[in-house]
Amino acid sequence: MERQPCVYLLASGRNGTLYLGVTSNLVGRTWQHREHVAEGFTDRYGVTRLVWYEMHATMESAIQREKRIKKWRREWKLQLIDAGNPSWRDLWPDIAGQASGGNVHGFPHSRE
Repeated sequence: MERQPCVYLLASGRNGTLYLGVTSNLVGRTWQHREHVAEGFTDRYGVTRLVWYEMHATMESAIQREKRIKKWRREWKLQLIDAGNPSWRDLWPDIAGQASGGNVHGFPHSRE
């Protein structure tokens, strides 16, 4: 997966704690959350499951979308996840596999 601006949602589990972020490197940033590389909200609350993401052409549009979604009620965010990922499956293997040519093992083991 090439670097591209994107908005993403992480969850601690189905209908659990949510974290909304924006990045230009979804694979790298998701790995940081999963490995608890940086102390903060996701580390404190165990929010490591990638449940939704949306790619953008520019970082400006990704940031604008993130700001809009941050204003949404929780219920709307849950509906957004349910619409694209009804089982709340962790999407990490999908994006990690794309980045490593289909080999998730190209990344260090997760602590999950």
